[in-house]
Amino acid sequence: MEYKWMIREKAEPVIVASLSKEINVNPTLANMLVKRGIDTFQKAKDYFRPDLDKLHDPMLMKDMDKAVSRLAKAIENEEKILVYGDYDVDGTTSVAMMYGYLRQFYQHVDFYIPDRYKEGYGISEKGVRFAAENNFKLIISLDCGIKAISKVGLAKDLGVDFIICDHHTPGESLPPAAAILDPKRGDCTYPYKELSGCGVGFKLIQAFSSLRGEANGKVMAFLDLLAISIAADIVPITGENRILTFYGIERINNNPRPGIKALILRSKIEKEIEISDIVFKIGPRINASGRLEHAKASVELLISQDLEDALSRAESVDTVNAARKNFDENITKEALSMIQSMEAVQQMKTTVLFKEDWHKGVIGIVASRCIERYYRPTIILTESNNKATGSARSVFDFDIYEAISECSDLLEQFGGHKYAAGLTLAVDNVPAFQAKFEEVVSSRISEIHLKPVLEIDDEILLDQINYKFYKILKQMAPFGPGNPEPIFKLSQVYAENVRILKDRHLRFNVVQDGQETKPVCIAFGMADKITYPDEIIYKMLMRKMRFDLAFEIRENTFRNNSSLQLYVKDIKFD
Repeated sequence: MEYKWMIREKAEPVIVASLSKEINVNPTLANMLVKRGIDTFQKAKDYFRPDLDKLHDPMLMKDMDKAVSRLAKAIENEEKILVYGDYDVDGTTSVAMMYGYLRQFYQHVDFYIPDRYKEGYGISEKGVRFAAENNFKLIISLDCGIKAISKVGLAKDLGVDFIICDHHTPGESLPPAAAILDPKRGDCTYPYKELSGCGVGFKLIQAFSSLRGEANGKVMAFLDLLAISIAADIVPITGENRILTFYGIERINNNPRPGIKALILRSKIEKEIEISDIVFKIGPRINASGRLEHAKASVELLISQDLEDALSRAESVDTVNAARKNFDENITKEALSMIQSMEAVQQMKTTVLFKEDWHKGVIGIVASRCIERYYRPTIILTESNNKATGSARSVFDFDIYEAISECSDLLEQFGGHKYAAGLTLAVDNVPAFQAKFEEVVSSRISEIHLKPVLEIDDEILLDQINYKFYKILKQMAPFGPGNPEPIFKLSQVYAENVRILKDRHLRFNVVQDGQETKPVCIAFGMADKITYPDEIIYKMLMRKMRFDLAFEIRENTFRNNSSLQLYVKDIKFD
């Protein structure tokens, strides 16, 4: 995939100079911080030293008083409580957190995860009737429920109350719940709007724990689960999320619960956990059960109290994840083949594909894979319960949820975010939806959205790359949306000692005239990449052709020896 490089504009020189002096960093780092909104000493202190005392008062969230009161009443009256969550990582970590917290002092609680294939996303009628038939009087829903007006109404008719903890965008009307916690409610003045579903549940626990007069550590013990939800659900790692993630990852690295420890061991991670490890290794394993079988297995793993038990459960989850990878790979090949066989589709601004026998559990992953090849808003649909059901993924800065909502007359159900959404429609409506979605997106999207952008923080020289520089970069973690890992540019460099690793990757030393440093570069998956017609990067590097390099700085440790390496994001030759 060819990237368009976009170097961030320089910040105001006076502000950069002032910050550079105040916090004693070089102008390159100061400029990078100012461009991230950190332009004063106090903001820099808050950024580099996240403080749990800076978390917002949970009582600021609309309906939190009602939620705490209803939960307290349920416990006082010894009512049965059902913790209900979605089957993805955010949902399962939410359920594990809420169930794990309540079980510490209350026995009349159980959890419920809907079956992806029999019940679909969100609150199901089957789940509501299960609660009523088993005498549950209160359902706490996590990462779902904000649009479940009819299902919550049914529960109310059956004598079951709801406390909804959600972070998705509400519709025009709200469900008839006892309390609705969602910072995206139009009437909610909670200061931070980007919590994950697990984050909203955490605020309820925080408020209820305060009412009980518990020590702060009782709540903070669940930050490991919350950090996983934030990373896997790809919500911004800014503001309150940054604080929560910082301390959650610290807990994962120092004192992980047995289920997370087992996942780390199965993932063969032998270093400190970072956001990328959660996104690419831990998260997919938690997700796998809900994609192919039942997400209850992931919750049982996360709430396990014994490492031996957790390792056994993690092994089962890992087996399912391996099967998921196989489905993912085969369906992706089919989807790409469909696009390649239809010239008209290749010229469109969207990809909307439907095949009745594709595995519902991996279509979201397949949508992302298609975007890697054809960079445009993408929806992959399959048939489930006699309906077409799909997952949507978007490209940088294009709101796919809004585009789908413009096609709501053809849909039975939809929900999601700017970059990811889910939808259900009649199979007969698929052709009409394909046409209308293409029309809507074509009228809104610009050419800049249809080419992936690589945002570069600054251009530097090789001799600027040293451990003092890297140490400050490392303190900017955790990285993610809203706080991306810094990417730098080198100009007019060439390569020495070029090698191919495992037939796929490139390793070389990068050289720049007038600079003494010659760090190792690792270019994953670029061994056979063609950057110009009939020219493979490897051959061009061997000829010592000059190029510009976009990269991240990482530390590599081998046999107790550490060095800084450059992880290549892209190469552009003269």
